[in-house]
Amino acid sequence: MRAPISVLIPTLNAAGTLGPLLAAICDGMAAGLVREVILADGGSADGTREAAQLTGARLCETAPGRGYQLAAGAELARGDWLLVLHADTALPDGWMASVAAHIRSGAGAGYFDLSFDAGGLAARLVAGWANLRARLFGLPYGDQGLLLPMSLYRSVGGYPHIPLMEDVALARALHGRLAPIGVRVTTSASRYRRDGWLRRGWRNLTTLGLYFAGVDPAYLAKRYR
Repeated sequence: MRAPISVLIPTLNAAGTLGPLLAAICDGMAAGLVREVILADGGSADGTREAAQLTGARLCETAPGRGYQLAAGAELARGDWLLVLHADTALPDGWMASVAAHIRSGAGAGYFDLSFDAGGLAARLVAGWANLRARLFGLPYGDQGLLLPMSLYRSVGGYPHIPLMEDVALARALHGRLAPIGVRVTTSASRYRRDGWLRRGWRNLTTLGLYFAGVDPAYLAKRYR
């Protein structure tokens, strides 16, 4: 029986953060859960290509912008399920059992709960809001990961060709068909440390609001950077 999952990771100069994630995914390959790893790369100038070669990942080179990258990478996927993860996400022990159980359940699309690699009240509040938003409004962000059948991915049109908010656009298309997987992943807090928790959190919230108001994602990407 073929392993069911194609893992898709958008990358841009991600060599410094990919190691732990690729190691966890290799465990999934050894266990017969993961069929392949696809790095959808937006023009890295570091060791990302070499990391792909060393681990046997497929490299899909595209224009930068997560929507473009993910759409192109998903076109190459051969698994029955797609698992989308950010390069700075760390999977916990036990993730394989929970993912396999989600697939067997027939629950459709699923996402992970979020935590940060930082202590303190601010990190807990931001992660808590992300998890609440996902449950109440069905809007997990990309750093929470996304697991879904390829048939469902295709039926809702897949990732749109936009440079930002591609995760929200797909989540909206999946409305009512998203469920928590029941595993907590850890993502990097580097942007929050750099910009400040309040400033970065406010920027994320206002970007979401402007997107819902119809502002061009290309403008939002420039503003976000």
